[in-house]
Amino acid sequence: MSRDPLSLAGPAAARHGGGVDRNELAGFLRRCRTRLAPSDVGLPQGARRRTPGLRREEVAQLAGMSTDHYTRLEQARGSRPSRQMLTAVARALRLSDDERDHLFHLAGEEPPSNRAPTEHVRPGLLLVLDRLTDSPAQVVSDRGDVLAQNAMAKALHGDASARPEAERNVVWRYFTDPEARELFPPEERDRGVRAAVADLRATLARRPDDARLAALVRRLRARSEEFAALWDTHDVAVRRSDVKRFQHPVVGPLELDCEVMLSPEHDQRLVLYTARPGSESYDRLQLLRVIGLQSLTS
Repeated sequence: MSRDPLSLAGPAAARHGGGVDRNELAGFLRRCRTRLAPSDVGLPQGARRRTPGLRREEVAQLAGMSTDHYTRLEQARGSRPSRQMLTAVARALRLSDDERDHLFHLAGEEPPSNRAPTEHVRPGLLLVLDRLTDSPAQVVSDRGDVLAQNAMAKALHGDASARPEAERNVVWRYFTDPEARELFPPEERDRGVRAAVADLRATLARRPDDARLAALVRRLRARSEEFAALWDTHDVAVRRSDVKRFQHPVVGPLELDCEVMLSPEHDQRLVLYTARPGSESYDRLQLLRVIGLQSLTS
């Protein structure tokens, strides 16, 4: 009696070291990549494509990783992907929660708990972000972690995915990186940092058992005397719609309406910046759009 070849070549046989199912992982990534069009993720269509879907280098760009590293995953070789990398790839491929969990399982990792705040941006929120091509928009966690950006947000704030993970947090950057404050006029900086600290304290009050959030506060208190002093004032305020002023190094001053849209669980926010039509800021925002598109196609 011959044995079913699938019993020898199935997922269990493909696993190597640490529970990673490299062949299944590679096949799953390829399928998810080929079902997406550039327009689905806010990228320009470009020249006619020989095969459907995104190119590997486009997925790598969206995930903030090297093309070679992503290619190795699709070729069932290379090192075991980290949880951070899995989260970035799931976001780049617009995976649903179930698909994200499947990706983690194939990589031998436990998926993020749905009971706790997650870095996985919901596909519906990403869909909205991808359609916002003429205004800066980004998804930020209530801890202050930048989770996703459109091209214009990268042109305005800089590409968060290009920074080390710890430096993708806007509160951390405000208090540890002097360049982060240079984007704002001097008269706006004090108000901005106070609002950030007050919002972070409100988040900690909602989730006092959030170990990652508590660790961020400890690190900030140890690193910045200014943060520690503001934290001890016990000011609390949830971040809402506002008018933001920027001093962009290329297009100059911008006065933008800032709208903050909350997810149902309130642990993620879509932050959208718009300029009033006919204003100087509106014209400068159009110039910023050209800069953002050039950075994607260069």
